[in-house]
Amino acid sequence: MSRSFRGEAHNKIDGKGRVSIPASFRRVIEACDPNWQTGQNPEFVIVYGDHRRKYLECYTMEAIEEVDAKIKAKPRGSKERKLLERLFNGQSLNATVDDTGRIVIPQRQREKIGLEGEAFFIAAGDTFQIWNPVTYDTEENPLIEETLDDLPEDFDPLSLLDEPIPQEGG
Repeated sequence: MSRSFRGEAHNKIDGKGRVSIPASFRRVIEACDPNWQTGQNPEFVIVYGDHRRKYLECYTMEAIEEVDAKIKAKPRGSKERKLLERLFNGQSLNATVDDTGRIVIPQRQREKIGLEGEAFFIAAGDTFQIWNPVTYDTEENPLIEETLDDLPEDFDPLSLLDEPIPQEGG
């Protein structure tokens, strides 16, 4: 079983914040929850910190454990560690996929991203994001399209895998 999310989906969300997780996403959540066993409900973490984000970032238990380990490697009391602890520990919540494949997104988090009626799920490697579909279509998708439009016709996206990652300020 792959440990990466793939694909996108639009799912209805009811007034209580219940929404179905795409079935393929549920399989990854199960595979990456070390405590999950057949017949149990798998868990993951929804990070809602960082006021600039217009979506909820969902981490598998394995992925959030990697983040936690990197946070713990920072010096205790440092600004960086405090910020990361606030964003990834304080402004997050554990979520459980119920027997019907749904989760409940609390009202506060729904309000943060303007989520009502429908949710847009999109894979992002070892995480996935939950967006208001209108926000995604009007703000995020145009940025991706603009980037693609700036590339030459014969551009091969796989070439990006071989390029060094640019360093900020350098």
